[in-house]
Amino acid sequence: MRANTTGTRLAAMLMATTLLAGCSMLSSSDKEKEDEAPDLQEQQLYEQGRTALEDGSYTTALNRLEAIDTRFPFGETAQQAQLELIYVYFKNGDWEETRAAASRFIRLHPDHPQVDYAYYLRGLAAWQAGRFSLERLRVIDIAKRDPGATRDAYGDFRELIQRFPNSQYAPDARQRIIYLRNLLAQHELEVADFYLRKGAYLAAVKRGQWVIENYPQADSTRDALAVMVEGYMGLGMDERARETLAVLIQNDPSNDRLKGRTFNPRHVKGKLSS
Repeated sequence: MRANTTGTRLAAMLMATTLLAGCSMLSSSDKEKEDEAPDLQEQQLYEQGRTALEDGSYTTALNRLEAIDTRFPFGETAQQAQLELIYVYFKNGDWEETRAAASRFIRLHPDHPQVDYAYYLRGLAAWQAGRFSLERLRVIDIAKRDPGATRDAYGDFRELIQRFPNSQYAPDARQRIIYLRNLLAQHELEVADFYLRKGAYLAAVKRGQWVIENYPQADSTRDALAVMVEGYMGLGMDERARETLAVLIQNDPSNDRLKGRTFNPRHVKGKLSS
């Protein structure tokens, strides 16, 4: 079995072609007519699948590797075929199949030496599924959108670095986590701003608190304090508003809602001074 050699090759291919890349397209060599996998022995199917994978013929690779998974689920190449299937689904742009196959591999082979690769690909699939889903949207659109795939990617990458901090995929996962954390925090604040506009002040305060508690390292945590100040003002809770304002001034004196020690809300009437 050549799991380590093949896995290393796949890792190199992936790192070279997917870092912050757009959705992958099928190779032109995949235009061949898809048919049933030939009636071959396991090793022959695997060799054909590997060759097709290395040539970028993903339809053929998918056909052969799925045949191994179906016909020889306990064969000598079964685990490696399952691992390579995850990659093929990813290259085909089938994010749901990628995540399903990765989750299955993790469940069946939690101690496999390349299981971190499955975690990584699962996160990348969610990343691609949610990519740009929260960007360039109006506040009212963001308030109605559930960033589920983006949250999945954040969770997957966090699990990867927690379980495998020394994985070769961990550095990239950490960088993606920073981006996703800031994006998700900003999403919450856009929703909070929407609530402020609608006069749902308690809901806005809770959103601000949630950002601070769940994304404490995000750049948006200071704006979360500003949201809470304005929410408390809308609720008529001036004492709580001043307490929160004092924290905002201490941590972000240059916040765009501050003029000296005076807070200028966006949607609530009046001003507040510390």
